[in-house]
Order: sequence, then structure tokens, then C-alpha cells
Amino acid sequence: MFDTGVTTSKQFSFNPSLGEIVLNAFGKLGIRPAQITQNHMFDARMAANMLLSEWSNFTPNLWQVDLQTMPLTQGNATYSVPAATVMILDLYVTTGQNPTIDRYLWPISRTEYASYSNKSTQGVPTVYWYDRLISQNVTFYLTPDGNGPYTVKFYSVRQTQDADFMNGMQVEIPHRFYAAYAAGLAWKLSEIYNPQLEDKLFLRYTRALQIAQTQDVENVSMSITPGLGGYFTW
Repeated sequence: MFDTGVTTSKQFSFNPSLGEIVLNAFGKLGIRPAQITQNHMFDARMAANMLLSEWSNFTPNLWQVDLQTMPLTQGNATYSVPAATVMILDLYVTTGQNPTIDRYLWPISRTEYASYSNKSTQGVPTVYWYDRLISQNVTFYLTPDGNGPYTVKFYSVRQTQDADFMNGMQVEIPHRFYAAYAAGLAWKLSEIYNPQLEDKLFLRYTRALQIAQTQDVENVSMSITPGLGGYFTW
């Protein structure tokens, strides 16, 4: 526990429920708790989940990143991806035993995969094509051979869990995004309940979101090394 030298709560447990955030959002619209009806709450639940769906496009959201693992089988190039996956960030294949060797795989486009003349050629996979369908999948080239076992591991951004009012449930977002979420919810609800505030609330929301997203990064240095080997022959 941190000793700040002043009288404070000494707690780090602030995590409002969806219901509390909704009350805050309606307050920004001038709607007090006693005025809120069942229809208000229905619209709020829909807006809360629509906002989370919208945020899934701002990838990567670091709190949604997790590591997935799938075994590869000989002769099978295409594998289903968990339905909640929004995008794949990094993928590598593990081969060998004692020790295991990790080999990073680069993504390719649909067009690149279509250009390969013999897609059934077997070997150690070197690239992958992530097909973002509703029932999404990932296809490897080369097709895994029998010299494994091969295990693919990939960091994925997954969908945020549904926002719901039941049993005082919280929203699956980190502390640094609470203000942005409440502001975004107020903006979405203003379309229905107070359209004259919509532009003002949108500006407040985008400011709060920008502040939050500034800190939703990995604090590491970046280096860029040109790949000159492909440009010259000797």
C-alpha cells in the first residue's frame, strides 16, 4: 500500500457498475435518476454495447489482448479462429522439443495467398492468411508436414465482453477509460433524448477518448531497419 503522507482512502477499488455509469451519462443530458424509465434503460443497454462494438475498431485495445494456442495437423492448412477474435497481432509457430524453437510468421493478403501455385505443398509454415469472415479462419503456407509437432501461438485482440445491468455488473474496461466511456455513452444517448447537446457531447467524448488512448500503448522504443538485401545483387 502506498503511503502518500496525507489522509486518503488507501483504496484502489473504484469500478462503477454499468448502472452507475448510465446514471452519470443521463445526468450529462439533464435527466435525473427519478425521471429514468424502463425505456431509458433499454436504450442505455443498447448504446453501451454499441459503444463497445465501436471501440473494437480502435485496435489494438491492450486490455483485450490475449495469447491463443492451437495445434497444427499434417496436411491441414486452414483452422478456425475463436469467434470473439477481432484481429491477430502477432503469430508464431513452435517446433521441436527440448528445446522448442519459435518461428515468427508474417501475414499475407488474400491476393498473395491466391498467387501461390501449389497451396498443398507441405513443410514448416512460413506465412499465414487471416480471413476475417463472420466465421473467421487462418490459413497457413506451407501446409504443415509430418515433421512436427507444430503448435501455433498468436496474440489476438478479442471482443469486449457484453455490458449488462444484471447483478450490478461492471463494464470490461480499464480504469483509465471510465471517463471516456461515460462521455461516449452520454453522446450516444443524446441522439435520442437531447439532440441539441449532441455536438457538444461529441467533442467532450472525443477529447476524453483521445486522452485515454494516448496511454493505451506499450511504452517501448521503436527502431526501423531497412531490408536492403532484396534491393542489390552482387
